[in-house]
Amino acid sequence: MAEIAPSVLGADFARLGEEIASAGEAGVNMLHLDIMDGHFVPNISFGPAVVARIDQLTDAYLDVHLMLSEPEKYFDDFVKAGADAITFHLQVHPDPVPYARQIRDMGVHAGISINPDIPVDNVLPYLEHFDLFLAMSVFPGFGGQKFIPEVLDKVRTARKHIDSNGLATKIMIDGGVDLTNAAEVVAAGADILVMGTAFFSAHD
Repeated sequence: MAEIAPSVLGADFARLGEEIASAGEAGVNMLHLDIMDGHFVPNISFGPAVVARIDQLTDAYLDVHLMLSEPEKYFDDFVKAGADAITFHLQVHPDPVPYARQIRDMGVHAGISINPDIPVDNVLPYLEHFDLFLAMSVFPGFGGQKFIPEVLDKVRTARKHIDSNGLATKIMIDGGVDLTNAAEVVAAGADILVMGTAFFSAHD
């Protein structure tokens, strides 16, 4: 059964503690934390200190998504801050296996991500080394963007590859996911749906 991982970037930071508490009350077991450096993506978010504070506020699994030009420089900082998984982009490290090994050696899960314009075939050979595969369904950098439906074909291909090879890798999808497309995303094979604006702006 698929689960929702709210993206904290979509929360009201003036009420961050309340927002995280409300997510927990809704049954959320995972939070997605977008870390942006203003270089790999055209925006800046927050760093290890905020992750550490979030870790103090919740027992939820923290998936830290590093949208950074040199993510390996910060693996240790985010693990110490409380990350349960570290995800980085294939575009940054086309040979990602050594970095997956580095992350796992720190005792946390490793994730690999691709942007909408990266062929899924580029990442398939590496999925056996990762716990999470994050398919971006928008170009990262800003919340509230429109879902790119063509990404569903990548999810279907990854699902077939994972299942046919007996891998335990979970598929995440992030960007523009809401009530209008969530069922289709799950049907395509996603295990985890990252929702920011759609989750934290919902009345219920």
